[in-house]
Amino acid sequence: MKTKGEAAEKQEHAPGGRAPFSQDPHAVREPKENNLEMAIGHEVRAYRKKLGITVTDLAAATGISLGMLSKIENGNISPSLTTLQSLSRALGVPLTAFFRRFEEARNAVFVKAGQGVELERRGTRAGHQYNLLGHIDNNTSGVIVEPYLITLTADSDIFPTFQHEGMEFLYMLEGEVIYRHGDQLFQMQPGDSLFFDADAPHGPEQLMKLPSKYLSIISYPQQSSKG
Repeated sequence: MKTKGEAAEKQEHAPGGRAPFSQDPHAVREPKENNLEMAIGHEVRAYRKKLGITVTDLAAATGISLGMLSKIENGNISPSLTTLQSLSRALGVPLTAFFRRFEEARNAVFVKAGQGVELERRGTRAGHQYNLLGHIDNNTSGVIVEPYLITLTADSDIFPTFQHEGMEFLYMLEGEVIYRHGDQLFQMQPGDSLFFDADAPHGPEQLMKLPSKYLSIISYPQQSSKG
């Protein structure tokens, strides 16, 4: 187990001096009573940055002090309706836009074993089964994630090659596959994983041991369409 000093040293030597993982997977939200203020602050900051203006610029446009704007963006204060109206005019968004993050529902998809949606992906061959395990549109992250359970039960002379935007993560569950990504080949056995840029041609090159089964998790920007 690494000590805190070793972890800090590793972060200092990361490219650009940044920690390789900046998000805490165990982080929690602010207490419930402060969620609305945090949601408003998040939206104000997001719309300001989208316009490419500084807090000083926004202060000048609204007549709100720098200190007050800082408190609003950090969720430390509950702004009045008059203040929110000034912000909505300056940022060019409706007043209700500041409440979307607070009011928007967070969805979850639960799929029982064997109940994923079986579908045919472009390039799929006989004996190659794809089960979509869940899908959430219009989520708050701005990213679409498609988790598939892929089962290969029969050999084929022609293997499917895929190429699309986004990132893809594979985790081998059963069997053995030689998987191609670009001009590289990876021998995947149970417990092995592969994470790659999906814009390069990729797919199973050789089926070494059948049946083979692996998870494929694809992620891509929410507003763009897949190729």
